[in-house]
This record gives sequence, C-alpha cells and structure tokens, in this order.
Amino acid sequence: MKYISTRGQAPALNFEEVLLAGLASDGGLYVPEQLPVFTQEEIASWAGLSYAELAFKIISPFVNDCISDADLKVMIDETYAGFNHSAVAPLKELGTNEWVLELFHGPTLAFKDFALQLLGRLMDHVLEKRGEHLVIMGATSGDTGSAAIEGCRHSKHVDIFILHPHNRVSEVQRRQMTTILADNVFNISLEGNFDDCQEMVKASFADQGFLKGMKLGAVNSINWARIMAQIVYYFSASLAVGGPHRTVAFSVPTGNFGDIFAGYLAKQMGLPISQLVVATNRNDILHRAIAGNDMSKSQLVHTLSPSMDIMVSSNFERMLFDIYDRDGAAISDLMNRFRTESVSLDPARWEKVRELFDSFAVDDDATCQTIADVHAETGYLLDPHTAIGVKAARECIRDKAVPMITLATAHPVKFPDAVIKAELTAPALPTHLTDLFEREERLTVLENDLSAVQKFISEHVHPE
Repeated sequence: MKYISTRGQAPALNFEEVLLAGLASDGGLYVPEQLPVFTQEEIASWAGLSYAELAFKIISPFVNDCISDADLKVMIDETYAGFNHSAVAPLKELGTNEWVLELFHGPTLAFKDFALQLLGRLMDHVLEKRGEHLVIMGATSGDTGSAAIEGCRHSKHVDIFILHPHNRVSEVQRRQMTTILADNVFNISLEGNFDDCQEMVKASFADQGFLKGMKLGAVNSINWARIMAQIVYYFSASLAVGGPHRTVAFSVPTGNFGDIFAGYLAKQMGLPISQLVVATNRNDILHRAIAGNDMSKSQLVHTLSPSMDIMVSSNFERMLFDIYDRDGAAISDLMNRFRTESVSLDPARWEKVRELFDSFAVDDDATCQTIADVHAETGYLLDPHTAIGVKAARECIRDKAVPMITLATAHPVKFPDAVIKAELTAPALPTHLTDLFEREERLTVLENDLSAVQKFISEHVHPE
C-alpha cells in the first residue's frame, strides 16, 4: 500500500516510510492511496474475535508490505495485553440505545494509548531493522504526551521531546509526563498554548536543519499510524451492539479531528455508521466549520476540557482532501490561506461536509451539568471531554432506534476540577498511580520561541 500527501507535492511512501516521516515534506498529511473495504459478511465473521485479533484484521492491510504478519501480531498482542480490562474497549450502557465506549483502560488512562502503545512498538521494530535513531517531537494538549512517553520510554532508538502548554494541562496529565525520568524523555513546558506547540512541531518538520542530519519523527495524529490504530475500536463497538447487521451512530469529543476522522474512515471501509457527531468545547472551530462554513480562528480559551483546547485542527485537512476530490493543489491553497485569513469552503464542498457530520459545542457550565445529570441518572462518572460527547449526542441524535455510542476518551480521575465543579467527589487515582503526586518531576520551561526550543532539542539528543 502507498501513501500520498494531502497537498500533492510530496513523494508517495510505503507504510514504513510514512511511520517514520510523520508530516509530508510539502507540509501535508499522509493518507492511503486506497482504503481497504470489507464486506458485511467479512465484518460479521469477526464478531467472536478478541480486540487484538480484530485489530490485526483491520490494521494488516495498511502495513502488510512492510511488516510480517507474525511480527505485527506480536506487537498488537503486546500492546493490548497491557490494558487493564479484558475487553480492552468495553461498552457501558447509560440508557436505551445510549452507550459510552470506555477508551481509558490503557496505562495512561486515555484513548491515546490505543494508538501510541502500538506506535512505539512499530517504530522500534522499524528502527531496529534499519539501524537508525529517531528524534520524536510532539505537541500535546494533555493526553498525547503521556501516552507517547509511555510508548517510547523503553526505546533504544528514540529520543522523545514533548511540548505542552505551560499551566494549561491538568496536574495529573502533567505529572504523568514529567515523572517519567528515562534518559530519552524530555518534557518542554512552553509559555504558550497548544496551537503554539503544534505550530512549532510543524515548523520543525518543514526545516530539520537544527538536528544536524538526524531525522525527526511524529507521535501526534499527523502520523498516519495513529489514525490507523483508532479505526479498530469503531468496528469493535459496532460488533458489540449487533453490527454490521445493525447500523450505529457515534459522538466523538474531538479537538484535532483525528478521533472522528478514524470513524469517518471506518464508515468508508464498510462499517454501517448512520451518524457521526463532532463534539467540541468553547474552542469551537470544528463546530463553526461544519454548522456554518466558518473556518475563522478565534482566541483560544482555557476550559475544563483542556485536551480539546485547540483552534487549528490538523486532521480536518485529511477529510477536506476527500471532500475536494483529492485535489492536492486546492488543499494546499486552502490551508495556506487559513494560516493568515478567515476562510470558508466552496458551498458544494461544505454541503458534503454537512452530509457526513453533525456537530455541537458545549461550554464549561453545560459540561459540568452533564456530568452531574448522568451521575444522578446512572451513578456513572464522566470525564469532562466525554460529558461533552454525551451532551452533543443527546442534542444531535437523529434516530433513537439506532445505538448512539459516545467515545469516553479519558478517565475522570485526570480532570478532578470538572468533577468537583459538578459538585461530585473526585475519584481516587488507580493503584498504579497512587503515588503520582509524590514522584519526582523533570521538565524544562521555555519561552514561546522556535529557536529556543530547537536549540534545546539539538543540545539534548544522544544517538547511539
């Protein structure tokens, strides 16, 4: 399988090359030249598989020209053996045809573990084979960083540098990153917001001269392998409620559009999905783009759902590439204009977006109210991001006969402020994190300056 850039000027790559490249050389994002498509009979035959077995079925077409089936199976099995629930991604029922898909049973209690625990293994496998060393640079609004560090902390072939916005992630999120004291792990607390962190990563990929010949790799969802791994749990959830013979709907709390894009791909690959709801917080550019064809940037606001405090949603470009009939020049023009001005889509293209997605934005007060309401109704405690997903699902649902599944993207223990504001008791840390607040932290606070960040990275890489 070959992968092409959304901006049409970078060379087509195979999976191994895409895995290590991250961002395309023309500034675009890589997508498969063609998606595998599964028949309803094939999907139905997977109903009795374990999560790891299902993951192999879905992932193998994307990698099979680069990694042997035997090696891929081992990496997938090891990844999901590390989750603390036998179902890996269990469903919990909130009401009639209303479900949450618990994606927080991995080691860092967030959905990012599904992709990043596998990504670390894939990278190590490929780098070992090539005899190469990789410098990973990533931006996080909270959860990507800890999951990426957990996935790469033992790698002999990787130095990982994670940028997070200073004082804009929860304390649990920060400590999950900064208390990993491995020699190849570096946490940068940037005096800016997530978009500033993300822009630095993209700028560094565009010009890697500061690394003096070493290669830069990505763990953000700009890396195709992240999206690939996330497709699996849409199939898993559908099968659990009677799919593919029964259509399903999903509501996805999302800031960078990666998680919902995986759902869009699952639908393109043959999974019967009747509705995809994009759930956002006050940083609502995705909702404004979908509901009103307004892609204008506004001031980023710090909220109780910090993992979604994003105004530049990178993966939206991947979806637009399809909407614009895979016209790389058109996407390049659109995204370049988006950097400096307010843009909107061609009306016919926007109508296509509207056909694919519903959307809803939820402020902090409504988030806390939803946490309180669901707890009163069911005794179930939502994290603030999942609460946004549930609220959006309830507002946007088209057919109550269709199971509506909200992706529960993080454990509520990571966001005690929202739980307390909902007038509930914050949950205790799970066993493997009980001493988190006593652990030594290591991080470096840097000014919002690209040259300062690049200088720090170049001074701290240590290839074998």
